[in-house]
Amino acid sequence: MRRRRLPRLLGDLLGHFDEQLVSILVGQIDAAIRGAELARRMTRGEVSPDAAREEMRDLEHQGDRKRAELVSALAAALTTPIDREDLFRFSRLVDDVLDGLRDFVRETDLYGLGDQESVTPVLDAVLEGLGTLREAASELAERPHQAGLTTVAAKKAANKVRRSYAMELAELFNQPFNVETMKRRELLRRIDVVGMRLSEAADALADGIIKRSS
Repeated sequence: MRRRRLPRLLGDLLGHFDEQLVSILVGQIDAAIRGAELARRMTRGEVSPDAAREEMRDLEHQGDRKRAELVSALAAALTTPIDREDLFRFSRLVDDVLDGLRDFVRETDLYGLGDQESVTPVLDAVLEGLGTLREAASELAERPHQAGLTTVAAKKAANKVRRSYAMELAELFNQPFNVETMKRRELLRRIDVVGMRLSEAADALADGIIKRSS
């Protein structure tokens, strides 16, 4: 009886490590999602740039705490749902996404540009990508094959950010060139970088899933 219990207990223990890591990753992505939602509210004029900047600082701290939790959990974990290096890289890139959103909000405040509703569709694409990444991460432990398929959708959403950025930039270049145009171009560039990091995060997750299945 004891011999039969041991594999089950070991399986439960290893499954616990996977679930813990997935939970931390999802928490980190949630902080980035809230950051993107905040940036979108700011572009719509629902929150002022200075208030958004303060709120974003708190979200950044939340994301940093989750990343620190992940590092500690990785050091203690006997197993991981995907390769440790890919998990660490994925977490770092999610952190970069939140940092990019922070820079966008901060520079919007510095430049004194409140009304940026034309940027909202780009942020909608960012939110779509983050939401899909969250779904993929939550599937890692129990449904890795489905997580791989969801990661493909996340990659497509990240590419939509780049396309939305290009369309908005083209529209911006049709306007008279002045200091405000330059400011808006720099802010758009911040969102484009967010899209690039989002795409790289999807790649990191996909790499880990492929290694697990091979």
